[in-house]
Amino acid sequence: MRAQILKVVNNPKNPWQSYSVDWGAKPPKVELSLYSDQSKTILSKNHSEDLPFRWSLNPYRGCYHGCAYCYARPSHEYLDFGAGTDFERKLVLKKEAPALLRKRFMTSNWKGELIVFSGNTDCYQPLEAAYGLTRECLKICLEFRNPVSIITKSTLIERDLDLLEEIHQKSHIDVHISIPFWDADVARAMEPYVPSPRRRMRIIERLAERDIPVTVMVSPMIPGLNDTDIPSILREAKIAGAQYAISTMLRLAPSVAEVFEARLRASLPLRADKILNQIRACRAGKLSNNQIGQRMKGVGSRWAIIEQLFETHRLKEELLTPPNEHPQTKFRRPNPNRVRTNLKNTNQLSLF
Repeated sequence: MRAQILKVVNNPKNPWQSYSVDWGAKPPKVELSLYSDQSKTILSKNHSEDLPFRWSLNPYRGCYHGCAYCYARPSHEYLDFGAGTDFERKLVLKKEAPALLRKRFMTSNWKGELIVFSGNTDCYQPLEAAYGLTRECLKICLEFRNPVSIITKSTLIERDLDLLEEIHQKSHIDVHISIPFWDADVARAMEPYVPSPRRRMRIIERLAERDIPVTVMVSPMIPGLNDTDIPSILREAKIAGAQYAISTMLRLAPSVAEVFEARLRASLPLRADKILNQIRACRAGKLSNNQIGQRMKGVGSRWAIIEQLFETHRLKEELLTPPNEHPQTKFRRPNPNRVRTNLKNTNQLSLF
């Protein structure tokens, strides 16, 4: 089996648009398009009780990796794009991200809380190799000694090992590597432009060699598709040097469900109905539950079996659950008396 590479535009209907496009029998080929973001701030504040962090930083919007299950896809609809092919090929650059982060750190009400890279994109997707926005933001975090957490699937993080190690020594850093599948063909079908599962294990190994805390994320958990991969992933992650392991249930907002089901039926047609039925069995008959507090876990006996399987092998491999409490901050402004620019771009002496 080989992954089917997307070559034509295929977007679910955008609920925020009052019009739609009918391409007829032959949609145009997909080409990568880049856009500039003009946001005035770079840190996003999380209000969800489901997530154990308050602040996230996304240097890009959209993601070239093209994971069929990505919960962030609907965020592209707010840009008047689609949640399907547009999310993967109409990508947005936040070129001012480093400058905006520095400005935020210089404000009097920033206390040095943990920042998660990224939450709504992969901060090390291929664009990072050319634009380096993640690296520049991490340099600023090091300069201010602000604690950092990173979530990625990309080998590009290895470029920054020296920088990550220095942040770990002077402040705090932890890295979450997402490996939902162990079967390479299934991974390629669901995550067409992501490094193979075995290659991602090498990322864990290289981070662990630098004593950087690593969590393996067996997420999203997709009943009937990757729950049988749990023992292999946790065993290999332990061998590679991971310290922690977590797993969360698949989240399928309506537009994500459309992308996911289409990819599933195209890549695994004989298994598609069974997988969808098992997802529903863990969601009280539905494909998703978007209720806060419930959307990242399943219900029922089928889900209980998956949870037990994960916990049994997590304990067997002596992998810990990541701590909920945030690290004590070592944040400090490099030069407390420097002149900074306020939000109106006028010079003002810092009160610190």
